[in-house]
Amino acid sequence: MSRDEALELANERKLDLVNISPNANPPVCKILDYGKYRYELQKREKEAKKKQKTMQIKEIRLSTFIEEHDINVKANTAAKFLKEGDKVKVSLRFRGRERDYVSKGMDVMNKFAEVVSEVGNVEKKPEFEGRSLIMVVAPKTDK
Repeated sequence: MSRDEALELANERKLDLVNISPNANPPVCKILDYGKYRYELQKREKEAKKKQKTMQIKEIRLSTFIEEHDINVKANTAAKFLKEGDKVKVSLRFRGRERDYVSKGMDVMNKFAEVVSEVGNVEKKPEFEGRSLIMVVAPKTDK
């Protein structure tokens, strides 16, 4: 059907003529209510967004001379985040002369990783970024 006939038919029905695939030979058009079509597309996109899970990175800060009980409390918080499906960034900042106790900081990080090992696994091993020791723990995937 010619373009003019199609436009006339669309005007009679009080609808829009929408070009579906302009590169085809001949081009393919459809007569429909464009506003309703856009609404349906937006509705489908919104529905798809609802179903996808976004992962966040939560941060937990430790200190070099942290006590055993405090490590367990922070590990429980991290375990809660991991169970929700979020990653956990564990940072340990060295202030002043604490920089001389890097081995103590590594011990604290390893102990934390050991406590959290039931619900998460270490994605990025502890390493320095400036004056901080940083480690990333990701939730365990069930396979």
